[in-house]
Amino acid sequence: MKKPILQNLVEMTGLRDHLRLEVSVLSTLQSISGITNIRALEIFAHDGETYLRPRTWLDQGQLLSSEMEGLHTNTRQPLSQYPALQECIDNQQISTMHSPRRGCHILWMPVWKNNRAGSCLEITQSRPFSLHRLEVILGIFQVYQNYQSLLDYSERDALTGLLNRKTFDEHLHRFSNTTKAENMTEIQPWLAVIDIDHFKQVNDRYGHLFGDEVLILVANLLRSNFGSQHRVFRFGGEEFVILLQPMSLSAVSEALEHFRQAVQDYEF
Repeated sequence: MKKPILQNLVEMTGLRDHLRLEVSVLSTLQSISGITNIRALEIFAHDGETYLRPRTWLDQGQLLSSEMEGLHTNTRQPLSQYPALQECIDNQQISTMHSPRRGCHILWMPVWKNNRAGSCLEITQSRPFSLHRLEVILGIFQVYQNYQSLLDYSERDALTGLLNRKTFDEHLHRFSNTTKAENMTEIQPWLAVIDIDHFKQVNDRYGHLFGDEVLILVANLLRSNFGSQHRVFRFGGEEFVILLQPMSLSAVSEALEHFRQAVQDYEF
């Protein structure tokens, strides 16, 4: 017996994990009659092209999820293969609908964060979406997106906007699972620790306001150099940690040296 929608929403807002929250909102939407398929799509960029891949999907009535990063799965597809969705994202729209054939009607709802769509909920049904159905679905989606934003805020360092230390263990666990699942040999994930030399001297000489500004500038350099596919954390004080996606030793050495050079060349 399916749970009432309100009960699903109550359970959804009690979660503290993005992936579980994603599964929960799909389960809530699945409880609406007439829906034939439902998925959550991860959206990511690689080598100048935008891709998507199923991160949570429906299989024989059960919702399944993958913690593996989209870049390292064989299920990714170019976003350009979905022109209606691409136009929706390019125009930063809340949602869009597409009917590729008779008896197949798709609703896409991108999940926006800082003017970027990192994922998208996809709902398919055999009949066109009525106005009432759209209002119900978009209402549930808005609750989900607002709660995702709150959850993301709690995982961020207040000063730099990077991921904070309390989320590190969860991300490290997922990186470990990725390595085991793919049985990597030549390439593997990497953990890099970044520390600002002589940072105490900056605080002592110029004051903590200038010290905070240095932390923000270094965080911006980390963010711009390592992009959205890697995970960058402020670990404490002037220490940062980067969880890098699987790559070769030479590639990770080159990436870290490129960052070191960027810091050296920056005029603080």
